[in-house]
Amino acid sequence: MGTSQSREDYISDSDYEESESGESSQYDDAQETSSSSSQSGTKTLNSLDEVDAKLKSLKLKYSTPQSPNVKNPVKLYLHIGGNTPKAKWVISDKLTSYSFVRTNKINGGNDSDDDEEESEKGVLGDGFWVLKVGSKVRAKVSTEMQLKMFGDQRRIDFVDKGVWALKFFSDSEYRKFVTEFQDRLFENVYGLKATEENKMKVYGKEFIGWVKPEVADDSMWEDADDGLDKTPESVTPVRGNRDLLEEFEELANGGVQSLTLGALDNSFLVSDLGLQVYRNYNRGIHNKGVSVRFDGGSSKIGSNSTPKKALLMRGETNMMLMSPLKDGKPQAPGVQQLDIETGKIVTEWKFEKDGTDITMRDITNDTKSSQLDPSESTFLGLDDNRLCQWDMRDRSGIVQNMVKGDSPVLHWTQGHQFSRGTNFQCFASTGDGSIVVGSLDGKIRLYSKTSMRQAKTAFPGLGSPITHVDVTYDGKWILGTTDTYLILICTLFTDKDGKTKTGFSGRMGNKIPAPRLLKLTPLDSHLAGTDNKIHGGHFSWVTENGKQERHLVATVGKFSVIWDFQQVKNSAHECYRNQQGLKSCYCYKIVLKDESIVESRFMHDKFAVTDSPEAPLVVATPMKVSSISLSGRR
Repeated sequence: MGTSQSREDYISDSDYEESESGESSQYDDAQETSSSSSQSGTKTLNSLDEVDAKLKSLKLKYSTPQSPNVKNPVKLYLHIGGNTPKAKWVISDKLTSYSFVRTNKINGGNDSDDDEEESEKGVLGDGFWVLKVGSKVRAKVSTEMQLKMFGDQRRIDFVDKGVWALKFFSDSEYRKFVTEFQDRLFENVYGLKATEENKMKVYGKEFIGWVKPEVADDSMWEDADDGLDKTPESVTPVRGNRDLLEEFEELANGGVQSLTLGALDNSFLVSDLGLQVYRNYNRGIHNKGVSVRFDGGSSKIGSNSTPKKALLMRGETNMMLMSPLKDGKPQAPGVQQLDIETGKIVTEWKFEKDGTDITMRDITNDTKSSQLDPSESTFLGLDDNRLCQWDMRDRSGIVQNMVKGDSPVLHWTQGHQFSRGTNFQCFASTGDGSIVVGSLDGKIRLYSKTSMRQAKTAFPGLGSPITHVDVTYDGKWILGTTDTYLILICTLFTDKDGKTKTGFSGRMGNKIPAPRLLKLTPLDSHLAGTDNKIHGGHFSWVTENGKQERHLVATVGKFSVIWDFQQVKNSAHECYRNQQGLKSCYCYKIVLKDESIVESRFMHDKFAVTDSPEAPLVVATPMKVSSISLSGRR
């Protein structure tokens, strides 16, 4: 357990370090040292600028590095040693050049590159943009590179089968690279030339702040911080003093598929062997030694696989279990209703509309707190092109199609389903029953609780599919999860009468705040593994008005990653300095487990204790479940 890596923040070389092959060279991490301690011999230099000045004074082989006679000149570094004590940056190439080329294959030779950028209509042809650095780097321009900017050092870091850094020789060259990279990324994602016209076409004029974050209205972010503690500007952004304390770790029965937390007495792990019951405590969850085995041969709804979704209902006395029809596909033909007290399946519900069997890819509660309602009989369903509500009191299932705004007491109308194109992936509900839906194309749509015929607001996204979405109880903040980053969106806006509202209740106009991105550093992304994607981004859990979520958590590989919500919202946060483009926060803490994590969730706010700023975090792996507390010591 620990915080995000600080070894990436500064690159420091000793006097004679020149290449990654120098076995006898010494590489030291940057440290705070007094400027008066300039002793002769092997002094540790604290910045790359000092290194360059020292090398110039030694009159080494290359001359005038400030203006080399090379197009797009850079110095290339490689990070070695991972997160071990011997981790270090080494010079891979003292002087090389970079270029962006279009190609049809990543590993092709120079003869496969194409310098043609776009057609006359601004639509790009086949192929994609690749970043080439000398002969050592050839990476497709994408968010998977996890590019991180260090404007004060004229440096960018990124991932390509390793962790690399480019150091530029002037501020203008650094800014030129960042601008060109962002344009090439846009072109790879949308297949359009990165012109202002095409950006407006993709994002819409209302989202000018997403295109040009420097002109975005950040006042809503700042207003949301009023009256709450802000992170002091002098605080180091990456390394904090608040400890992560592991309270419990227990063996599970194996094959854990999902984690379902309760706000009352119990929480649950769904595994290949059945449902394991855990007792909720202020310091975490404890196994009660009680389990419910699934009867694999009696299902009437066409699926006998292990449930992938478990939804608590009716005062947490019942659970809806949804099993996919086919492995690798989320769609399910129905749900099984489990009575937790008796441990028996009491009903099997079939998804059906107008006499035709249909499937759902996800289900969720009507509101953030409705699972606590003992009389709850309805829940929400989502499929690729359908958003609906199911009622257990009616054996025909659906009673309201929210996309078309049907009344729960009226008969069905035709056209309840989008014809095509929405590609819904995930959804979540607020405290009042408003709904946020994430899509395959990256769009995030907001539906109100009263008029769900069409989205009140549709955020364009950034091109990456939204795999999971969460929303705060008050509906002011949305957290979308993609494979490579989290996107945090503020839904607040001021209407024409000067009233502050959320995008669930009305159209937000043209002053929509720019989103903020939560990312892993290139080093942590590389350590997490190239095949591991970020998943399951959640806010901490509150179910009362007036209470504010305090943290965000997501999972990638063996990492459970925790961000301080207030720190992310603070526009003056040090992490955002010297950035170009959308603000990206790299300040987080990591819980490291010894196997890939299935899910990470904060317990309900009621389980927070006086010496902790947050309820315990529960981390489930296939074989274990752990409870972690955040120490209140600063």
